[in-house]
Amino acid sequence: MANEEFRTLKGYQMKKIDSLTESMEDYLEMITRTNQSGNPVRMNQLAAQLNVRPSSASKMVAKLKEAGLVQFEKYGSITLTRQGMETGQYLLWRHETLNRFFCLLNHSDNELKQVELIEHFLSSTSLENMEKLIPFLQIMEGDE
Repeated sequence: MANEEFRTLKGYQMKKIDSLTESMEDYLEMITRTNQSGNPVRMNQLAAQLNVRPSSASKMVAKLKEAGLVQFEKYGSITLTRQGMETGQYLLWRHETLNRFFCLLNHSDNELKQVELIEHFLSSTSLENMEKLIPFLQIMEGDE
């Protein structure tokens, strides 16, 4: 314990290695989710899906474009770059893994709110270990 550095939540967020904020992750996850349907992703649609104003969505998409994760021209559709697709797929996997885990743990059909509140704060190692526990939770649920 002597070598541990305790921080506030904001302190851990500031020490974060990658450059994506939690909000950027939310937008990229939704763009990836919508893109999987095969339909073009439009700014107004994205704003509606995330319950934000179109102007807020536009500012965030500009940040994602600057980070090299999406391509977007005014009045056009939002498309993912290769890096954006890879990152977005990870974000979808993270979301789905947590939702499955908490649904099994809590005997529910949907844990969206809980997942949205915590998904940005777990390491990939913790997520991988949670994914490994899912089959055991499924077995336990079947025993009831």
